[in-house]
Amino acid sequence: MARIEEKIAEIADPALRQIIGEEVAKLKKHTRFGLVFEEHQPEVVPIYGKRIKRGERVAKKTGNLSEIWRVVSVKDGMAVCEQEKGGKTLAETRELFPTQQLVVIRSMGETIYPSLTPVDSVTNGDPAAPHHVLIEADNYHALQLLLFPYEGKVDCIYIDPPYNTGARDWKYNNDYVDGNDAWRHSKWLSMMKRRLLLAKRLLNQADSVLIVTIDEKEFLRLGLLLEQTFPDARIQMISSIINPKGSSRRQEFSRSDEYIFFVMIGAAQIVPTGSDMTLREPTRGNGSVRWAGLMRAGANGRRRARPNLFYPIFVDNETKRVHSVGEPLPIEAERGSKSPEGTTAIWPISSNGSEATWGRDAAGLRYALSQGYVKIGRFTPGSERCGFTHLQSGQIKELESGGLSVVGRDADGSLKVEYSGSARKTMPTTAWHQVSHSSSEYGSTLLRSFLPDRAFPFPKSLYAVEDALRFFVANKPGALILDFFAGSGTTAHAVMRLNNQDAGYRQCISVTNNEVAADEQKSLGTRGLSPGDTEWEKWGICNYITKPRLTAAITGKTPAGEPINGDYKFTDEFPIEEGFSANLEYFRLDFLDPQEIQMGRQFSAILPILWMMAGSRGPRPDAPDAHAPWLLPDGCPFVVLMQETRFKEFVRHVESRSDLTHVFIVTNSQDTVYKLRHEWPELHVVQLYKDYLENFRINLSEKPAQ
Repeated sequence: MARIEEKIAEIADPALRQIIGEEVAKLKKHTRFGLVFEEHQPEVVPIYGKRIKRGERVAKKTGNLSEIWRVVSVKDGMAVCEQEKGGKTLAETRELFPTQQLVVIRSMGETIYPSLTPVDSVTNGDPAAPHHVLIEADNYHALQLLLFPYEGKVDCIYIDPPYNTGARDWKYNNDYVDGNDAWRHSKWLSMMKRRLLLAKRLLNQADSVLIVTIDEKEFLRLGLLLEQTFPDARIQMISSIINPKGSSRRQEFSRSDEYIFFVMIGAAQIVPTGSDMTLREPTRGNGSVRWAGLMRAGANGRRRARPNLFYPIFVDNETKRVHSVGEPLPIEAERGSKSPEGTTAIWPISSNGSEATWGRDAAGLRYALSQGYVKIGRFTPGSERCGFTHLQSGQIKELESGGLSVVGRDADGSLKVEYSGSARKTMPTTAWHQVSHSSSEYGSTLLRSFLPDRAFPFPKSLYAVEDALRFFVANKPGALILDFFAGSGTTAHAVMRLNNQDAGYRQCISVTNNEVAADEQKSLGTRGLSPGDTEWEKWGICNYITKPRLTAAITGKTPAGEPINGDYKFTDEFPIEEGFSANLEYFRLDFLDPQEIQMGRQFSAILPILWMMAGSRGPRPDAPDAHAPWLLPDGCPFVVLMQETRFKEFVRHVESRSDLTHVFIVTNSQDTVYKLRHEWPELHVVQLYKDYLENFRINLSEKPAQ
C-alpha cells in the first residue's frame, strides 16, 4: 500500500489524485488479512414484561428473535403484526398473534434507556467496604451501561465465554448454535468482537489484564481476534490441565487441558508466587512474600477451644495503627472491654458472627507488632471486625537468617519484606499442572456442596480462577474485577477468597443472563410456560445458580439454610461454613420507555449506577422524595444535588462530611459544574442532566473505539 500511495502522490491532476486516493482509502479499509469472518446481523435482546403496543418491534417468545414483526394494532389480547425485513414492514405478511406469545425486542445499536432494578442483597461484611455486584442482563447492554461508572477503571477482566463446541452450548438470537450451523464460527466471532470492543474501553489502559479461557474449538480464532482488538498489548496463551484423567474422544487424543489467554495492557506485570505452576515444589528467591491471616480458622480456632487467644486489639481511629493489645477475656465474659479513648476494639469474629481466636497470644502479638511483623487490613472506626495478617515463625527465621530482606515500612508500621539474594524470580511456565485445578473435584463437586441437587455444566475450579487472578491482583488489594460471562459465579467467589487471604477489599462485578437450560426449557414448555413467566425465570442460571452460589459462599449456608460441609483447600484452609466477610448487591438490567418515564421514576432508575460509580460502598440508598433538594445518604461516600437553587445550603451540608468521594449535580449549567470542581478539587464532581434521557442513553455504534 505504501508503494501505491507514493504513485498516487505523483499524479499531476489534483482532482484525479483525490478521486483515486479516496478509492484506495476505501480498499484499505476492506483489505482482508489476519482474521476474516462474516459479521452477522446484530444480536437482538428480548425485553420481557414490556407492554405489547402499537408500533413496537416484537418477536415470538419461543422462536428466532431475528424474525421481527411490527405491531400494527392491539385489541382484546390479540396483536395484528406485519413482518419486518430489511428495515421495512411488509403488509402482505400481516398475521394475528396472542400478545402472550410475543416479546418486545431491541436490536444492538438501537437507542435504549436502561435502569438497574434492585432485586436482592446479602450483607455479611463491613458496609463501608466495596460491595460485590451481580447484574442479571444480556452482557452486551450491561457492558454499555458499565461504561458510565467504570470506563478506563477496571483492573482485571476474567471471562469464560461459550466454547462453541457445536453441542448446543450457546444461543445466537435465541437459536442454539450447533455443529450443523455452517456459520457457527463467524457467529461466535461476531458475538465476541462486539463484547471485546466494549471490554477494551472498560480496562485501565495504563495497567490491566484481560483473561480469557477457551478450548481447542476456537483458540486459533480467538487468538487472532485478541491480537486485532488489542494490538498494543502483550498476549500470552498458557495450557492448563483441568481434567488429569482426560476426556475420552473417539479416534482422538484424550483431552485433559484448556487454554488461557492473558492480554496484558500497559504496565501490567505478573506477580510471582514462588510456583512455576507445574507439580514441582514452590521455590524461594522470587521476591514475593505472602503474609498469613492472623485469625485462626477451624474447630481449634473457636473461642471455647482456646480462650487465651480471645482478646481485643485496639486500633487508633485517626492513625489507623494498632494502639495497644488487650488481655484475654474469661470464657464466661461477654465482649465489651472499655477501649482507650479514640480507639476501636477489634475482636476475632468470623464472617458468620461466631467468636474465633487470634493466631498469637496477647504477649506474642505485642512483640510481633513492635517488630513490624503484623499488618492491619481495611479498618472502619466503630466496627469490631478488621483483618490482620502476620509473618509466621518460619518467615521470621528467614528474616533473621538473611533469607528475607527488609525494604521499608508501610504506613501501619509493618515491615516491607522480600526474599533476598540474586536468585532469578520463579515465573509461572506456560504449561500449568496443579492438583487444585481439577474442574471435576474443585469445580462440579465443590459447587454441589454449596448447591445440593442443583447442576451446572462444567464449572471452573475455584482455585484455578483464584490462581489466575492472583498473578495480577496480588499487589492490588483494592482491584476492580469484572466477569461478564459469570456463569455459576466462580470469579466472584475466587475474589472473596483472595480478600480473605490478605485482608483485601477487591470488588467483583458479575454479569450473567438468566437463560434456562435446554432440557428444562422443554419441560417448562410442556407446562405452557414461556420466557418472562415467573415460574420460568426462577429456573434461569442467575436465579437458580449464580445468586444462590454467591449467597452460600458469603453466608456459609446452603439455600436450605444448612451449614455447608467441608473445608476450603490450598493457600487458605478453613471451614466453608464460616463464609466470608463480604456483601453482595443483585440487580436486574431493565429498559425504560421514554414516553412513559414519570418524574418520580427517573432518579430511582439511575441511583444504583451512581452508588456503583462512588465505589459501591455503604448501604445502597433508596431514592428520596421527589421534591427533596438533595440526597445525602448515611454511610455512602456520595451526595446528589437535585435542586440547583439550593446550592449554598447544599455546600454547607457537604462540607460537614469528611468521607465523601463523589458529588453528583443535576444541572444543565457547565458554570455550576466548574464552580463545584473548583470548590472541591479533591472530589469527583459529575454532572447529571436534568433530562434523564440525556444521562444514560445507550445507542453506541459497533465501530471500534479509537
